[in-house]
Amino acid sequence: PSLALRLLAHKIQSPQELEALHALTVLETCVNNCGERFHNEIAKFRFLNELIKVLSPKYYGTWSSEKVKSRVTEVIFSWTVWFPQAVKIRDAYQMLKKQGIVKEDPKVPEDKILPPPSPRPQNSIFDTDEEKSKLLARLLKSNHSEDLQAANRLIKSMIKEEQEKSAKVSRRVHTISEVSENVKRMDELLENYKRQELSTSDHETLQALFQRCEKLRPLLFRLASETVDDDEALAEILQANDKLTQALGQYKQVVAS
Repeated sequence: PSLALRLLAHKIQSPQELEALHALTVLETCVNNCGERFHNEIAKFRFLNELIKVLSPKYYGTWSSEKVKSRVTEVIFSWTVWFPQAVKIRDAYQMLKKQGIVKEDPKVPEDKILPPPSPRPQNSIFDTDEEKSKLLARLLKSNHSEDLQAANRLIKSMIKEEQEKSAKVSRRVHTISEVSENVKRMDELLENYKRQELSTSDHETLQALFQRCEKLRPLLFRLASETVDDDEALAEILQANDKLTQALGQYKQVVAS
């Protein structure tokens, strides 16, 4: 993250307005989606000072466009709302107000001030896809505004890929949990059935559980085919499938016979 931020800071300080604005868009996209490590880096004075230089008349403030300075102010202000625990961000913003560089809090659109995103998983595509990470770094180093736009598109595509990956993980966890709960309940009801202690409503519940478990089997097979590159997750799915198969077999043996 620190290298990416150094490159972005350089672009944000560009005398070319369009290049600076594109860099700020990339920065906001990264903050919205890149997780705790990135957030820790933006909250350091080392990076905040680079943004302050764009606003300060002692550095680039005299020739930075009003549009760029307005966006930088919005970004820093939104972070004070987004990361209230980040003392250095708050201090940097208060210093800008104290020095009269920022006259009043900007009116940031609601969609710019959002609750912090959930942390990225450890095996995030941003960390594991080395080829895309290298391409992103190369695009960010470029002096061409088209490459910054390409970097922004690449980040968005990587985010979409990560969201799809997270959705698959969520489906897998939910399905395995449902299998576990259904199998446990079926086992309890089958024991009562053997002792002839099953009420009419419990009998209906048992039948409904059997039907639901039969529908879960093809879902587990589909999940297994999507998880061939994750041995640990695949083992969980196969274990759940074994338990499900045993429960269905037990039902057929005890009830259907």
